[in-house]
Amino acid sequence: MRVPLTGVARMLRQRETRAEQLLWRKLRARQVDGWKFKRQVPHGPYILDFYCADAGLAIEVDGMQHLDDRAQYDCERTAYLEREGVRVLRFWNSDVSENLTGVLEAIYLALGRQQAPSPGALRRQKSVATRRQAGRPLPKGRGEDSTSGEGEVSK
Repeated sequence: MRVPLTGVARMLRQRETRAEQLLWRKLRARQVDGWKFKRQVPHGPYILDFYCADAGLAIEVDGMQHLDDRAQYDCERTAYLEREGVRVLRFWNSDVSENLTGVLEAIYLALGRQQAPSPGALRRQKSVATRRQAGRPLPKGRGEDSTSGEGEVSK
């Protein structure tokens, strides 16, 4: 009988490596410009070490066993995830342990150097789009009519 991936993910969260613990302390609670990461997330037939759904970004932290034994498996896994629209960043355990700042900078660059949209901002964007489609005016000072041709705010 096959164990459901959620149970395996739960077990992996309890047995994470030292490097995963270090990185998780920096990724959790929206500490990277507001982007929300989860750890040990099932995605298709795989479990991702860290995943940001809003950015479609997976972060994998690999140990020495990935040098030989798992190299082909990792390539197939990355190809599958990229077909699914997920970008994959891979770091060695030693990179995380010895150069955490550099790892975080690489993650920041992969996120596109922008702050994450807050959940409320996403709802507001959908609301504005719905109003425009319905032909209802936006509140004063909002939307395309709020600026003059030179980019100055109209009064």
